[in-house]
Amino acid sequence: MFNLDMAPADPILGLNDAFRNDPAADKINLGVGVYMDDDGVTPIMRAVKKAEKMLLDSESTKSYLAISGLPSLPSLTQPLILGEASDLPGSGRVVTAQAPGGTGALRVAADFLRKAAPNATVWISTPTWANHAGIFQAAGLSTDTYPYYDAARQDLDRDAFLTALDKVPAGNVVVLHACCHNPSGVDPDTSTWEEVARIAGARGWLPIFDFAYQGFGDGLAEDRAGIVTVLDSGVPAFICSSYSKNFGLYNERIGAVTFVGETADEAERAFSHIKVAIRSNYSNPPSHGGSIVAAILSDAELRADWEDELTTMRRRIFAMRKGLADGLAARGVSRDFSFITAQKGMFSFAGITPAQVDALRVRHHVYAVRSGRINVAGITPAQMDRVCDALADVLAND
Repeated sequence: MFNLDMAPADPILGLNDAFRNDPAADKINLGVGVYMDDDGVTPIMRAVKKAEKMLLDSESTKSYLAISGLPSLPSLTQPLILGEASDLPGSGRVVTAQAPGGTGALRVAADFLRKAAPNATVWISTPTWANHAGIFQAAGLSTDTYPYYDAARQDLDRDAFLTALDKVPAGNVVVLHACCHNPSGVDPDTSTWEEVARIAGARGWLPIFDFAYQGFGDGLAEDRAGIVTVLDSGVPAFICSSYSKNFGLYNERIGAVTFVGETADEAERAFSHIKVAIRSNYSNPPSHGGSIVAAILSDAELRADWEDELTTMRRRIFAMRKGLADGLAARGVSRDFSFITAQKGMFSFAGITPAQVDALRVRHHVYAVRSGRINVAGITPAQMDRVCDALADVLAND
């Protein structure tokens, strides 16, 4: 019936399949995009466990949620992503719908844009998360790229980045990583965000913030600073946020799509079409993950416990970054890897070629994405020497 070639494997999920099929007892997966603790486990957070016990005792129905999700989630999400002191929540200019993960939030925004701005081009950073282009293209939108990462300096290519944004036509859409850029770990500084805000206002394009890692960079408030700076300029924007990482709720598929309009009327009209996009896609979101998040964010004790554990997770990631940079320096690697400690979040470009990535897998059973992206949060203290040895070997011999 169908004359189709085999679809290419997802570069990350396909890597996970190869890792699972590797019989080596000492294999290490640095490709999968999940946080792991010092024991190599993706933990269930303490506050999540407590919230689930509360829900088990209090939940009285499994009926459908509304199209936009739990009624309480918008009023809890908006201060988290915009700031507790922000005037935007409650202004009428901000609308939020629960979504099945950050990916679902992006797809809802894409479906909305396909109807509201069908001729818009969606601009995506080079490099970016592997699924970005696919999400917007699947919704029927055209995509293009803008420069972002300077591989020679392992840093933001600031001039090229800002120059490109200043050439994006009015009415187009620009996807921006709010923090912890995936895959580079390189984020704009304050002055660069101020320039992004100025350019967006002057050029008239729409920002979409992919906010998947709030709390994994410098802190909950610090990580939303770029969003706040851009919104302070008065431009409308989408914010597609995820609770997968900062609540450890990967398999519960819980996120939110938020639109900030120039006026309350614009936001209300946009929200009516956002709900149509949801209804024609998955109808309404699953309940359990959203209920966990709502329980934690609305309870002072649970929230304090969650924030404390999130801080521990963030500090562990930085410790692994420092351990990796120090370990490579101790092995006499000629290249300076101190840039790894300046990057934010779970991911880093390790400065290795596809051939070196292949050698890591074949000789050392260490798995990374062929772009050279590694999940620093996937390294455990017990694995650090092996990872450093393996990297030093391929850097010297391949």
